[in-house]
Amino acid sequence: MQVTTARATTTTDGTRAGTARGALLAALACVLVGGSFTANSVLGRYPWAGGQFLRYALACLLLVPFAGRDAVPRLRALDPRQWVRLALLAGIGMVGFNLVVIAAERGAEPAVPGVFVGCAPVVVAVLVPLLDGRRPRRAVLLGASLVAVGAFTVQGWGRTDGSGIAFSLCALGGEAGFAILASPVLRPLGPRLLSATVCAVAAVEAALAGAVLDGRAWLRRPDATEAAALLWQAAVVTVVGFVCWYMGMQRLGTERATLFSGLIPVAAAGTAPLVGTGSYGPAQAAGSALVGTGVALGSGALRPSRSAAAVEDDASDQRRVVVHRAVPAAGQPHQPGARNDRLGPDALAAHEEPVPGAPGHGHRHARQIVGEPDGAARPQGRVEPGGLHERERLGDHGLR
Repeated sequence: MQVTTARATTTTDGTRAGTARGALLAALACVLVGGSFTANSVLGRYPWAGGQFLRYALACLLLVPFAGRDAVPRLRALDPRQWVRLALLAGIGMVGFNLVVIAAERGAEPAVPGVFVGCAPVVVAVLVPLLDGRRPRRAVLLGASLVAVGAFTVQGWGRTDGSGIAFSLCALGGEAGFAILASPVLRPLGPRLLSATVCAVAAVEAALAGAVLDGRAWLRRPDATEAAALLWQAAVVTVVGFVCWYMGMQRLGTERATLFSGLIPVAAAGTAPLVGTGSYGPAQAAGSALVGTGVALGSGALRPSRSAAAVEDDASDQRRVVVHRAVPAAGQPHQPGARNDRLGPDALAAHEEPVPGAPGHGHRHARQIVGEPDGAARPQGRVEPGGLHERERLGDHGLR
C-alpha cells in the first residue's frame, strides 16, 4: 500500500516569529484602546447608548468588505450555542462593559474601575485553564500578577463607595468575558468575521438598551467634535483594535494575549499629558516597568528557546502544524511499496480515516505544513482544504 506520512514538526524560529507577531498585534490593540480615552472625554454629553450604537454599527459596515467571500456559509454553520456565546460576548464584553464603567464612575473615581479591570489577566490566567481541565501555568500566572500590580501602580487608588466597587467588579467580569467568550468562536469565524459579527450584535443590543433606558432621547445627531470622536472609535479603536486583538489571540492564546490588557492604563497615562488631562511621573514609570516585565514573563519572551516537544503547550505552534495520518494515495491500488509490508488480517480498520486525497505541493496553505519528509506522493484527486478547520481537527486528536 502506498502511503504518505507527514510528521508534525516545529522550529524555534517559527515559534518565536509567531509569538512576536502575536505580541505586537495584541500590544497595538491595547495601546489603541488606552489612547482612546481622549476621545471618550469629548463624548460625555452624548447619549451613551446612541454613541455605542453608532460606533459599533459603523465599525460593522467598515468590516463587512473584509469578512471574506465565505462569510455567510460560515455564519450559517454556527450552532445555537455559538450564537448565544456571540450575544453574550457583545452584551457582557462590549455594551455591558461600557455601561458598568460609566455607572462605576458615578460613585468612584476613574482609577477604581481601572484597578479592577487591571486584574483581568489574573482572572483569565486562572479560569481558562480550569475550564479546559488543566492547571494554570505558573509563568502566565506570575506575569499576570505583575501586570495587575503594575496597573494599580500606574493608576493609583481613588475615592469610592459601595456602588462604585460593585460596578467595578462587574467591569472586571466584562473585561474577562471579552477574552474568554471569544475563544471558542474565534476558530470558526476568524478575526475579521468575528469582529464584524460582534459589532453588529452589539449595535442591536445598544439600540435596545437605549430605547429601554432613555426612550426617544437615546439617539441624536452628533456635532462635529462628537462625530470625529465617534469616527475615531469606530474606524481605529474598534476596526483596527478588534482585528489586531483577535489576531494576537490566535497566535498567543487567550491567557497570554490578555496579559497585554495591562498596557491599556499605561497607554492612557502616557497620552494624558499630551492633552493636559494628567501627568506622567515616577509612579507611572514604575508601574509601566512592572507591566512590561509581567507581559514579557507571561508571554514567554524571557524564557529560553524551546524544542519541538513544547508544541503541545503553545497556541502559536498549534496553528502551524498539519498532521496527515498514513493514508493511501487517492486513485492508487492497495499495493505494498518498496519499504511497506502487506497488511494482514489484523489491520486496525476501526482506526482508519479515509481522506479524499493526499496533500502535496499544491496545498494552498503550504506554509502551515512544517515538515513532510516522505514527499514522493504528488497531489492527486481533490486537495483537502486548509485553514481553521484543520486546527479544529487537531484539537479533536489531542494536540492542544
